[in-house]
Amino acid sequence: MRRWMALGAMVAWLLAVSASGVAAQAATSSGDSTQTAAASSDAAGGDAAATADATATAAPAGDGGSEVDAGTYSVRLRDLEQRVNELKEQIFRSKARLSLLAETVLQGAVGGAQALIVHENQMSASYKLVKAVYALDGAPIFNKSDDATLSEKSEFDVYNGSIVPGEHTLTVNLEYRGHGYGIFSYLKGYRFKVRSNYSFTAPEGRAV
Repeated sequence: MRRWMALGAMVAWLLAVSASGVAAQAATSSGDSTQTAAASSDAAGGDAAATADATATAAPAGDGGSEVDAGTYSVRLRDLEQRVNELKEQIFRSKARLSLLAETVLQGAVGGAQALIVHENQMSASYKLVKAVYALDGAPIFNKSDDATLSEKSEFDVYNGSIVPGEHTLTVNLEYRGHGYGIFSYLKGYRFKVRSNYSFTAPEGRAV
């Protein structure tokens, strides 16, 4: 009977020791899990903070890029406006010049002067006119060359029309070819050029 009681006490003591070990292991495991969870939470928090910092750091860079784009656009817009204004000014000046020119032409046509320019051939038969060029104030008004009528006619009209009243300059360029015979046969083949300038005044409402 005593043997059975001692055996029961030993079994109870072993069960108590085993229970204490299991409880200690459970407590240790629970502590490790808590520490692991805390570490994971800290790591996650650190990653989130790092991400937030990176976002905050990148945000100003994006704002700076927007400011640069806006500045470039403003500069281009001002340059375009300046070019448009210059073009408008050029168009305005061109219109003013055209208006002045139209007024001048109309005044010359309505209340201007008339000019009749006639060429008279006063050269001898030893010279034939082969080219004649007339210019009024630098603008050609007559140009003929190698025309038989130039030497055959004693005179011909060069210009007959309206001109602007005032001072004018007539420039004449003539070219002659030698047409000698007899003792003057040496003139054949020779060419002579004559250039002259004539100034005149055209009164308003009158012919010259």
